[in-house]
Amino acid sequence: MNLLLTNGTLLPLSPGSALISRGALAIVDGRIVGLGPKAYVEEHFEATEILDAQGGLIMPGLVNGHNHAAMTCFRGMADDLPLMEWLSRYIFPAESKTDGEQVYWSTLLACAEMIRSGTTTFGDMYLFEGEVAQAAKEAGMRALVGEVLYDFPSPNYGPSERGFQYTEELINRWQGDPLIRIAVEPHALYTCSPALLGECRDLAERRGVPLLIHLAETKSEIEEVSKKYGKTPVNHMENLGLLSPNLIACHCVWLTEAEMDLLAHRGVKVVHNPESNMKLGSGVAPVPELLAKGVTVGLGTDGCASNNNLDLFQEMDFAAKLHKVHRLDPTVMPSHVVLEMATVGGAKVLGLEEEIGSLEVGKKADIIILDLNRPHLQPIYNIVSHLVYSATGADVRDVIIDGKLVMHNRKILTLDEERIINKIQEIKAKILQRVPH
Repeated sequence: MNLLLTNGTLLPLSPGSALISRGALAIVDGRIVGLGPKAYVEEHFEATEILDAQGGLIMPGLVNGHNHAAMTCFRGMADDLPLMEWLSRYIFPAESKTDGEQVYWSTLLACAEMIRSGTTTFGDMYLFEGEVAQAAKEAGMRALVGEVLYDFPSPNYGPSERGFQYTEELINRWQGDPLIRIAVEPHALYTCSPALLGECRDLAERRGVPLLIHLAETKSEIEEVSKKYGKTPVNHMENLGLLSPNLIACHCVWLTEAEMDLLAHRGVKVVHNPESNMKLGSGVAPVPELLAKGVTVGLGTDGCASNNNLDLFQEMDFAAKLHKVHRLDPTVMPSHVVLEMATVGGAKVLGLEEEIGSLEVGKKADIIILDLNRPHLQPIYNIVSHLVYSATGADVRDVIIDGKLVMHNRKILTLDEERIINKIQEIKAKILQRVPH
């Protein structure tokens, strides 16, 4: 499809770029081939289809760096609890009889929610990730997915050794796909032995895929790992040879100055999940310090059981304000920094910076259009400020992923939302039989 987006304001977010009022953008075979003033683009490019932005904002799609998409089915099931109690009393029992069908439909629900709120790419860790990949593909979303690996048996693959075989099968199945990529994903240091972590590292290196893990999320994790191994989580990872540019570390709340320097030195990428960390009382990640040290930081929602939504616009708002109040400094985490974390920063974290994250000629056409003609978005003095502090996912009108129109005028074109919601009601009834309520 050749598509021309016209009559909108362009926010490219590429290095040195500026806002282009009355702009247009041309797409051929899923990639951006031209952008600039409307008159110039319309003169130099023809298209089989034209999408009138109606004065809206044309910008890169958002990147949700860390998610457990299929946990939408647990949304609101067990709130206001400490992390370990939340996991042991509710989540692990609820997951004990999880099957591929539950994961598939719950992921479709997550994809619908993310598309509606402007997310075009997400990173995922969960069970039955083959079903997650299939759901994302059908929704038309871009995703980096990986099967969670840990020392105890999985409801999906059984014993841990089968987890590595399953992961390799995923890598082989989705190799070369334009939308889906696979990562190796051990759960955390308190659920994975050094031997298992070493196997994960070796598999990721051998197959040339990212390695993703929860790291230094809670104070109790620091205490447990330090007691068991005589080292903090970050230093334990360093001792195992796991800190590298290939590593995506999610959360990173409890870090010392020296550990932040080590992450920066090793080129580790970090995903910040402020709402989940707030809701679970995990703490406040030292994101301003990490950014100052040159660490690449993206933004994630985490799963719906600990957030409880996947609206990355809301996540940006929380990310900016949390650090200001925590440090009693209104100048930290300015809006442009937070917006970068949700776009090009997230793309860098997932290893996709050459493909997505900004509007540039040659990049994949992952684009959203926001309706600016809304009371809470007027008047406009600084559009970036509005995106972080005023906009919500409900302001997204159109979504394009890989050059294909996925949502138009708030109607998702790739999914049957009514059928998905009906299936989720059936799944909820089954879950309630497994957990205390």
